[in-house]
Amino acid sequence: MPRLASRLAPLALLLLMSLSAPAEMLGQDDLAELVRRPAIGLYKGYAEFKMAHYAEARQIWTALAERGMGEAWFNLGILAEDGLGEPRDGPEARRRYEQAARAGSRNAALRLGIALQSGRLGSRDLAAARQWLKAATDLGDEEALTQLALLEGSAQPLSERDRELAQARRLEADGSLMEAAAAYRALAEAGDPRGWTRLAWLHEAGRGVSRDLAEAARLFRRAAEALDPEAQYALAVMLETGAGQRRDPEEALGLLRSAARAGYPPAVDALSAR
Repeated sequence: MPRLASRLAPLALLLLMSLSAPAEMLGQDDLAELVRRPAIGLYKGYAEFKMAHYAEARQIWTALAERGMGEAWFNLGILAEDGLGEPRDGPEARRRYEQAARAGSRNAALRLGIALQSGRLGSRDLAAARQWLKAATDLGDEEALTQLALLEGSAQPLSERDRELAQARRLEADGSLMEAAAAYRALAEAGDPRGWTRLAWLHEAGRGVSRDLAEAARLFRRAAEALDPEAQYALAVMLETGAGQRRDPEEALGLLRSAARAGYPPAVDALSAR
């Protein structure tokens, strides 16, 4: 246990020093340290995003993206798509998502595959949507397989819950956020924890619902307790940094390990960086 604690100390110290103080842009030395340890940099940027410190998150993600990190490009795409800390710009969001997907981000490939079926990122582009859904499927994303089957009208059997989640994700991508929130809630109340996770993301960014970190944490916890790895990762960041939750590094580590065991890529990366 002491050996583990010594490995965790640099991460905890870095996060606490940067997140306990009022939000401000990082100095070059601190930024260089995060770039040197990109998984921790991604984690730190996500923590800043949770607290609506969008300029600080963008600074970190830009530095990582310039070095070819796909998930950093993906997160920059979210800022452009939703107009968080910068003007909303669909075509620019598409460019960033494409950079991310080419660098191996299955999250970005899935986002493109869904969003390009509408005009949210510029012109509707079904051929590109199909291409990116296939890329996400090749990267192991199970939801992309469902989305691809719906797009192509495939006779492939789909569970009712997978179909409902895919339809709710399309509502969100179309900008029908209140309808998406209602669909996610209905899915969750029917017993699918992914609905709580998706609803928590909406509350975290204030998309179609009130921005409420405490409510986002409550919903992430419901999904995490049902072993949804995406929710476990999101809640771990909150518990590590005190964003929307009382700090509890020990519980955060347990959740991060559980998400990593389930193969959730950001959790695997964050845990390996420790």
